[in-house]
Amino acid sequence: MATTQRLDSQVILITGGARGIGRATAEALVARGARVVLTDLDQPALDEAVAALGSESCLGVVADVCDLAAMEAAVAAALERFGRLDVALANAGVASYGSVLAIDPAVFRRTVDINITGVFHTARAALPALEQAGGYLLVVSSLAAFAPAPGLAAYNASKAGVEHFANALRLEVAHRGVDVGVAHMSWIDTPLVQDAKDDLPSFRKMLSKLPPPLNRTSPVQACVDAFVAGIEKRSRRVFCPGWVRGAFLNRNAINSRFGTRQTLAMVPEILPQMDAEVRALGRSTSARNVANDERVTGS
Repeated sequence: MATTQRLDSQVILITGGARGIGRATAEALVARGARVVLTDLDQPALDEAVAALGSESCLGVVADVCDLAAMEAAVAAALERFGRLDVALANAGVASYGSVLAIDPAVFRRTVDINITGVFHTARAALPALEQAGGYLLVVSSLAAFAPAPGLAAYNASKAGVEHFANALRLEVAHRGVDVGVAHMSWIDTPLVQDAKDDLPSFRKMLSKLPPPLNRTSPVQACVDAFVAGIEKRSRRVFCPGWVRGAFLNRNAINSRFGTRQTLAMVPEILPQMDAEVRALGRSTSARNVANDERVTGS
């Protein structure tokens, strides 16, 4: 049985920490006495988060997870400010829109880069400090790692990849005293899901056609509670909602011919509509992600 760790002496790094699940988790951790280091690309949102949480408990660092040097600098800033690093939550992630034949290839690459390479950079930068503290890395994957949705291939592939990255890393660092966990969530009412619903009527239609509980969107607080409990227990697996554990255990059945029959039935209607909506938008990801990419490129 996992040992519950006190959080009131912990220093916790959260990537993608300026909004959504990252910020809400930071708020919950600070309320329990932890100190947090938030990284994000959105400087105004990051400044707002730090102001709300209090500079004595929160440090904000503008950093792109796709830039290893930037993540190493963020960890260095955490150590300089708080003297240690106990936990890293690799939370930063994006989604893309459109079928394999319709998605902008550059957006596909960027999605994979953020969702997989970004986790690698977070782990690479944080591991020396985590080893010194006997710490914990929680990697955010998804239900999509083993229950794929049409039109989201880049997201599905990246979340499956990052799950197995974490599985391999767990084997590499266990003898160094570092624990590694993986979080799998279904639809959570985050900006990522909200953006997709706003941009794509086909996405809302797809959700409505899924059987329960797959068609339900959980509140952010449910995910925050799961993450905080996972961090406290140094959990190997974190699931939100709880039924996702059953899906994880039955992933082969989900991807069988029988398990995919309902999804296959909706694809001829949903996917062409989604691709048409993506063409009309003129982008294969949310406007918020486009703005963040422009911050990176300076364009």
